[in-house]
Amino acid sequence: MIWSAGVKGPDVLSRLDGLETNRISQLVVTPTLQTTRNPDIFAIGDCAACPQPGGAGDVPPRAQAAHQEASHLVNQLPRRLRGEPLKPYVYRDFGSLVSLGRFSTVGNLRGFLVGKNFFIEGYFARLMYRSLYILHEAALHGVTNVILSTIGRTLSPTQCARGEASLEPIREHEDLRAKMMTATQDHRHLVTMRFE
Repeated sequence: MIWSAGVKGPDVLSRLDGLETNRISQLVVTPTLQTTRNPDIFAIGDCAACPQPGGAGDVPPRAQAAHQEASHLVNQLPRRLRGEPLKPYVYRDFGSLVSLGRFSTVGNLRGFLVGKNFFIEGYFARLMYRSLYILHEAALHGVTNVILSTIGRTLSPTQCARGEASLEPIREHEDLRAKMMTATQDHRHLVTMRFE
């Protein structure tokens, strides 16, 4: 398995006249998600380099950040149209989940339930991952389409329904899962030390 992390803005952004970009072609924005050189242009998601409060670097280019930025901007655009001051966007990290195939998920949740970080794996992690995926689908395609596609997937024949399922994929992923869990636990230790 090869896993590559890192997001770069499209090269076309660095060629736009009059807008500031960083070294990875993201538009540099203010905490209100307005570009630094033109307050009438907003940028969100992977194409935006949004500063975090206190000089803690930029908001990470992750799906949860893009979703939070979009929700924030939807509430701020009417304020802009009325000539009211915009509220700054503040990123809230809820953690990360990594799917390692159909049978395994690991993750680190932040501020969940008791306000501390904790490591999750197995069925609960898979349930959380699936729930987040469905919420993402609903945001993009609407609740009705998600319900219909979920019913369609449930009713469609699969290998398991025909009795052709094999435990081989589970065995193949056990070694990889153990390595990822060790790496995630090591990473969790570093992250915990950095943020606490």
